Amino acid sequence: MRRREFIVALGGAAATWPLPVPAQQPERMRRIAVLVPAPADDGEYQARIAAFLQGLQQFGWTGGSNVLIDTRWGGRDAELTRKYAAELVALAPEVIMAFTSDAVAALRQVTRSTPIVFAIVADPVGAGYVESLARPGGNITGFTNFEYSIGGKWLELLRQVVPRLERVAVLRDSTIAAGPGQFGAIQSVAPSNVQLRPVEVRDPDEIERAVAAFAQGSNGGLIVTGSPSAAIHRHLIVTVAARYRLPAIYGSRLFATAGGLISYGSDFLDQCRSAAGYVNRILKGEKPADLPVQAPTKYELVINLKTAKALGISVPQTLLARADEVIE
Repeated sequence: MRRREFIVALGGAAATWPLPVPAQQPERMRRIAVLVPAPADDGEYQARIAAFLQGLQQFGWTGGSNVLIDTRWGGRDAELTRKYAAELVALAPEVIMAFTSDAVAALRQVTRSTPIVFAIVADPVGAGYVESLARPGGNITGFTNFEYSIGGKWLELLRQVVPRLERVAVLRDSTIAAGPGQFGAIQSVAPSNVQLRPVEVRDPDEIERAVAAFAQGSNGGLIVTGSPSAAIHRHLIVTVAARYRLPAIYGSRLFATAGGLISYGSDFLDQCRSAAGYVNRILKGEKPADLPVQAPTKYELVINLKTAKALGISVPQTLLARADEVIE
């Protein structure tokens, strides 16, 4: 066969050869950081993490498969939480999930650019985390756990259970914006015959001393406002309230399940699942500044009848009928 004929024949044969298939590129591994200002063995916060991870899976994100999730637990140590905040930012995650105001405050000290999604933060505007709920404007957005008007509802519910209520100790954390804000909201609706006394919740010894002193008077009750410190010290607070036979209302269901008398607040686990939706949207290219901060749409009333009986309190049937959950 002549050389020209061989080349033509070779070309014709090549046209029938299968073309090589390009190697499929592996899916790019994404990176999320999670900061939790609580001990790693705290069951409530473990449940919140689980709800968040469940939410991520619903959007197709699975840890170790297509996303790396770096989690740090700050315990009850503010300095350790700040250290872990800097450590997580240094890992260059695409978005950070922050549980409660303590986590957001620590992260805000080390970054103004890394996207942050929060859950269970009471007053992100007052704290300076966002410009407004509708237009966050920076690198932070998320889900608030209640509005200040709920303070009036706490006092109203407590007075229904204790009609002769004259004195109320309001446990709050004055180091976060929500502490004074919630106390002020309660003050604005308190009748003149009900005296309010603020009690700080960051130090366990102070909680015990202040509640013990308050309990020396009669016709008293407690309102435990929402804060990371209150959640961390919840077992102590519930125990002290029971010791001094003080009826108390709390801003979260986790207190009622721990033995508290009444709780009225939003569903925290639902918020954590919802926060995964914002993390998903940021991973797909949206910016926190364009994602409005969302407020709860439903509040839960939980009544612990076992605790009511121990305190000798008869909960009105009208209130029991309105409860979302009654613990017996």
